[in-house]
Amino acid sequence: MDRFLLMHCYVRAVETGSFSAVARELGTGQPNISRNIAALERHLGTRLLHRSTRKLTLTPEGERYYVEVRRVLDAAEEADANARGEGKPSGLLRVSCSTVLGRVHLLPHVGALLARYPEMELDLQLSDRYIDLVEDGVDLAIRVGVPEDSALRARRIGMSERVCVASTEYLAGRAAPQTPGDLQQHHCIVYTLMNSGISWRFREGEVPVRGSFRSNTLDGVHRAVMDGLGIGYGPQWMFEREILDGSVRMLLADHYAPAVPINIIYSAHRLLPRRAAVFMDFIAEAFGRDPTLQEGALARLAGKTPSRKAKASSITSRTKPGRRA
Repeated sequence: MDRFLLMHCYVRAVETGSFSAVARELGTGQPNISRNIAALERHLGTRLLHRSTRKLTLTPEGERYYVEVRRVLDAAEEADANARGEGKPSGLLRVSCSTVLGRVHLLPHVGALLARYPEMELDLQLSDRYIDLVEDGVDLAIRVGVPEDSALRARRIGMSERVCVASTEYLAGRAAPQTPGDLQQHHCIVYTLMNSGISWRFREGEVPVRGSFRSNTLDGVHRAVMDGLGIGYGPQWMFEREILDGSVRMLLADHYAPAVPINIIYSAHRLLPRRAAVFMDFIAEAFGRDPTLQEGALARLAGKTPSRKAKASSITSRTKPGRRA
């Protein structure tokens, strides 16, 4: 009996939720995976999984066994990698990151990372949806905010400050909001995947907002702001260029909530392979050099924004004849 094979089949069945998915990974049939896990349960003398036609459910014994076996397999993989490459990071690393953060701040560093560690392979998954590291087979996730799951660990690599903005086109002929409560009199662009739902966080608390346009991506929010569809709310670095050139104005600057951390998230139950450790070190260093990803970036940005006179000149130069500025 190849116990490592049986353990591998079990772990991947837990992580994928499917015997068929494991069979495809191993290039075998689903009945073989089912027999392997049944053999493992006979060897242990306990049931690990409840099987149904729709899903697999872990027993309490199966949950404990998964945690321990996952560590064993990770340690074995790390030992093999060290033996083959003398400690050099190698193999495939799966990383998840939100779309805009990945596109603007992570992707520019990928080339340098892979040049430094040529034996590594990187599978970067850019998506704004929540990723379950275990179920989706992801090693690391870069997320903004504090993790609430006790099964996860976090390494802080930066800070994100949120800003409320509107284009000069939207504000033309409208009174800018003076308090967060005034937002209820405006069209607000709602990011539907925000943890707070249709409420925006300010120093005084959460304020419900509404508008005629919603998006499940921050790219969609950014585009809608630039098109003058309403007031947007998002990371300061997402609008920095437009704030600096005067095409977008910061609003409610005296009411912003405190910065939130940008973290690399990983499972507390897994032994991190060397490729994951060097990735975290590399990205932490790269993000640490970026002033837009540090606390105080918003204050620095506010000090660099164009004067009122410069803004008025910019608006006039971009306004078409006959349009009210």
